[in-house]
Amino acid sequence: MQNETKYLKYLYICSALTTNMAYMKHNLLKEIEMGSKNALVKKRIITHYIYNGSSTITDLSKEMDLSVPTVTKFIDEMCEDGYINDYGKLETSGGRHPNLYGLNPESGYFIGVDIKKFAINIGLINFKGDMMELKMNIPYQFENSIEGLNELCKLIANFIKKLNINKEKILNINVNVSGRVNPESGYSFSQFNFEERPLADVLTEKLGYKVTIDNDTRAMTYGEYMQGCVKGEKNIIFVNVSWGLGIGIIIDGRIYTGKSGFSGEFGHVSAYENEIICHCGKKGCIETEASGSALHRILLERIRNGENSILSDRISSEDPITLDEIIAAVNKEDVLCIEIVEEIGQKLGKQIAGLINIFNPELVIIGGTLSLTGDYITQPIKTAIRKYSLNLVNKDSVILTSKLKDKAGIVGACMLARSRMFED
Repeated sequence: MQNETKYLKYLYICSALTTNMAYMKHNLLKEIEMGSKNALVKKRIITHYIYNGSSTITDLSKEMDLSVPTVTKFIDEMCEDGYINDYGKLETSGGRHPNLYGLNPESGYFIGVDIKKFAINIGLINFKGDMMELKMNIPYQFENSIEGLNELCKLIANFIKKLNINKEKILNINVNVSGRVNPESGYSFSQFNFEERPLADVLTEKLGYKVTIDNDTRAMTYGEYMQGCVKGEKNIIFVNVSWGLGIGIIIDGRIYTGKSGFSGEFGHVSAYENEIICHCGKKGCIETEASGSALHRILLERIRNGENSILSDRISSEDPITLDEIIAAVNKEDVLCIEIVEEIGQKLGKQIAGLINIFNPELVIIGGTLSLTGDYITQPIKTAIRKYSLNLVNKDSVILTSKLKDKAGIVGACMLARSRMFED
């Protein structure tokens, strides 16, 4: 009986400590929202560690232009609150060995949700940014309706339910949404726009956790910037060639969103004198000739006009053919599919050449579903860029294929869930 009483006391103390830790963490977030001066300094410290990993107090004080004693005070408080870990001595050649500090991975968790046309991807990262749980291609038929939104929330809730973590430590969920999205206000103007209030607020209410939203291409760009093929470059254009076409822009190391969050609608630049109506309602958009939807339409037209492909039998069946099937046919060296992809690459490269002339970026990343065809699309893009952009400008720009591939969106969603809590 005595042992049982001691055990119950132990459980009570553990529970109280956990609750207290959760309170302290949410308390700091509330302080940040209220604009407390000390909390804003701590916010800057967390942002520094998000982008730079571990560092010493001396390096941090130089970066933040604060005295070493001031930074030491803040670091001590954040270690006590559980946000920062002391990772021990930094090995140096001679002299005193300073201590390395960095984010405590267990102090909080963030969830990312990436919505695709026929599936969703959901991931969980810890406070340090390590992917803890990842579920790819969860079946989901996207439908821009209240039922579609409710089904999305149900899938996210099921994911959370199965997580083996303290659910109180989930600090934010970020959902990638296609089309016009204002990440600051939380409004989505293209998808799930059924109420007067922001979609982010609707999702927060339905899920019971703080939710932010952002444009899917911007999330892919951020994912590639944080954990992909970016190696120190600060001026980047990410081209998302999926069912639609969009770009993400990073200028001087920061994501460019535009006045209302609508930057990057590259696919809806009018470039062709065709009569094809884009899903935006206008004719002649780049997206009508250089995108996954264009690839899908052109392939169907050419097969129905008598050209042959390994997908010919699939086209005649009642089940709609998916973009993934077409990409698979390209990689199986189907001549017709390759030919269409190369034509799209040439058209896309010509338009990207204009972007290079305007932005003079260090790096252009080709991502999205069509990038999975590899050289079949990137080589025609590079050829067209050399042909149509200024030589002095394009020699500064390296063209690469996305390193994260189909995971760019979900990695970006998770990373945005974290950074949106602490960046200015």
